[in-house]
Amino acid sequence: MIALVQMAADDAENPLVPPIPELIIGLIAFAIVFIFLAKKLLPNINKVLEERREAIEGGMEKAEATQAEAQQTLEQYREQLSEARHEAARLRQEAQEQGAALIAEMRAEGQRQREEIVAAGHAQIEADRKAAAAALRQDVGKLATELAGKLVGESLEDSARQSRTIDRFLDGLDATATGSATAEAAR
Repeated sequence: MIALVQMAADDAENPLVPPIPELIIGLIAFAIVFIFLAKKLLPNINKVLEERREAIEGGMEKAEATQAEAQQTLEQYREQLSEARHEAARLRQEAQEQGAALIAEMRAEGQRQREEIVAAGHAQIEADRKAAAAALRQDVGKLATELAGKLVGESLEDSARQSRTIDRFLDGLDATATGSATAEAAR
């Protein structure tokens, strides 16, 4: 064991520090690898990084341009939507006005037709009343003539006399009917 310690003492070199010739060869090899990397690999890496930076910047510019275009398109759509809403409101108002005018026109037409129907009804009633009065006058006249003939005992067949008698009798009836209608209206 002593021999080992002695051997270790003789070999007093530090194990962390390599021998000088190995250190020089290592430095030369490192320099060669460094120069190779600096001349060949580093420009390629820088080139790729530059292309990537340009692509990213171009993509960002393109994205900004696309975003600005999208914003402009959005504004156009909003403007078109606003115009469409205004147009719809205008059309709705116009339709309401036309509807109101059509309703008023139909009411006026209905009123006119109602008045025509009422007037025609009144005219028909008046014509029917006159026809009924004429028929009644004839029948009453005939009956009155027959009755008067029976009362008097002679025939009243003379048409002129008959006509005068009937007219007097009916005028008296009309006067009586008018007087009683006026009295009832006064109540």
